[in-house]
Amino acid sequence: MANLHKVSFILLIIGGLNWLLFVMGWEIGASFLPGGMGGTFAKVVYVLVGLSAINEAFAHKVLCKQCAKGGV
Repeated sequence: MANLHKVSFILLIIGGLNWLLFVMGWEIGASFLPGGMGGTFAKVVYVLVGLSAINEAFAHKVLCKQCAKGGV
């Protein structure tokens, strides 16, 4: 379960940075992803980031030491 938490967290960071760069007008994925941002690989990454967000929404409080202590 802890490994899933780590992978989900990393994917959420990647997704968040992707959105930040998109808002700033940079489409980094368009240049290095096969098929660009609308390609199959990009869609798979988006689905994984979305599933990671769902996983973290439900499992975060159980796995996060700060939240378990009554923090956020």
